[in-house]
Amino acid sequence: MRQTRGVRKIHVIGIGAGDPEQLTLQAVRALRSTDVFFVLDKGEVKADLTRLRRDMLDTHLPQGTYRVVEARDPERDRAADGAAYSPAVGDWRSARAGIYERLIAEELGEEETGAFLVWGDPSLYDSTLGILEEVLERDAVAFEYDVVPGISSVSSLVARHRTGLNRIARPVQITTGRRLAEGFPEGVDDVVVMLDAQQTFRQYAREDVDIYWGAYIGTPDEILVSGPIAEAAPRIERLRAEARERKGWIMDTYLLRRHPRD
Repeated sequence: MRQTRGVRKIHVIGIGAGDPEQLTLQAVRALRSTDVFFVLDKGEVKADLTRLRRDMLDTHLPQGTYRVVEARDPERDRAADGAAYSPAVGDWRSARAGIYERLIAEELGEEETGAFLVWGDPSLYDSTLGILEEVLERDAVAFEYDVVPGISSVSSLVARHRTGLNRIARPVQITTGRRLAEGFPEGVDDVVVMLDAQQTFRQYAREDVDIYWGAYIGTPDEILVSGPIAEAAPRIERLRAEARERKGWIMDTYLLRRHPRD
């Protein structure tokens, strides 16, 4: 826990991939000790993400015993690429830090506890911890925070496919579609890919690689596909396009497993 001179408290709670039953006992205890939940609204298209958070609260807390404060999530420049990508992400994170700072200062009393509900696990491909550190560095509002780990989409993915994340005595790497496009990681045959809007797995359709793919994992809209990429890729592309058209957004993750080479 990061200790500061303030008395406000913040829980950063990993809430799993979407299933209210995936919350840990530690997470439920943290929910029950929270006065104010901060939620960033991503707009009408992704309104069901906000609804899922509220469903989790209603599942584990008596209605009317908690307060939710919403703020609009700042837009990120998703067209930025190459050298412009990192600065664009940095600008977006700083804009979020400004929102977090205002929420904590204006909506959280000095004797109260607030919480941010983070999809999956706060330590895996999530910006909340870094943003809170940026808020503390600005030194405009003081608080202490702790982190409650959650069940990540990666863990849920391999569990739903009834496979392991790695093979005996073999490493596994977690990366992004942007990095995968540069080539299969050297010395690694099991690769988890996140944040791949370009469906980069298609460039490996001619190689001896299996894919374990999942979208909306842990929710009623969950979609799973597995098999050799050459066979599975067309189905994934079709299902992904249909789901994105139907819901307006998609969150997916996949594991690539390259067969041993002679």
